Amino acid sequence: MIRCIIIEDQPPAQRVLKKYIDDMGSMELKATFADALQAMDFLKTEIIDLIFLDIHLPKISGIEFLKTLHRTPHVILTTAFSDYALESYEYDVLDYLLKPFSFERFVQAVSKVPVHASKKSGQNYLAEPASPPDFIFIKSGYEHIKIDVSDIRFIQSDSDYTEIFTAEKKYLSQEPLRYWEESLDSKKFIRIHKSFIMNISKIQKIVGNQVRLDEHTNLPIGRAFKEDFMKKIIK
Repeated sequence: MIRCIIIEDQPPAQRVLKKYIDDMGSMELKATFADALQAMDFLKTEIIDLIFLDIHLPKISGIEFLKTLHRTPHVILTTAFSDYALESYEYDVLDYLLKPFSFERFVQAVSKVPVHASKKSGQNYLAEPASPPDFIFIKSGYEHIKIDVSDIRFIQSDSDYTEIFTAEKKYLSQEPLRYWEESLDSKKFIRIHKSFIMNISKIQKIVGNQVRLDEHTNLPIGRAFKEDFMKKIIK
């Protein structure tokens, strides 16, 4: 469970973050603050894994707040302005969310948080590599649809969006193919073409420069991807 706080002075932005955190199911919101000074007192006694930090805050800015931290939790910046993006990364922030951001973009940022395990209360955390997600959320109108990663057969790039195919249905996503390539488990999913990522477990057979998933579904293997693909499949 990722323990987090929100430092944000705008109620609408607070509500969006609270909803996204609740939708994740793997995060625990410990507190919400309208200014960074209140959060500083809280962090003196509480152990937190992640801070959602706005840059434009009353009293002191988010950047000034970052400078005061000695033992820094992971930080994801949230702001309506892109001017501070370069400066923010000097403080090892995990990601920079430009408002308004989608739930998919939020998930992408949170997936960068390492899994933590503490030896004893009050000691520093020992970071472990983040585990790939077991599920993803796809935005459809005003809803976010949960899809088990194991159900995905392949993902296809189509112009400005991607199509995610399961055995039962096709879903549209605004995220590019590169996003899915970086987010999904590389041991289970592989890029086989400039327009396709596929679930290795769904392969029925390989015929020439095509991967057959069933008698009605064949995916092309791109020339630039074939060597790496074959090395990974045939061991």
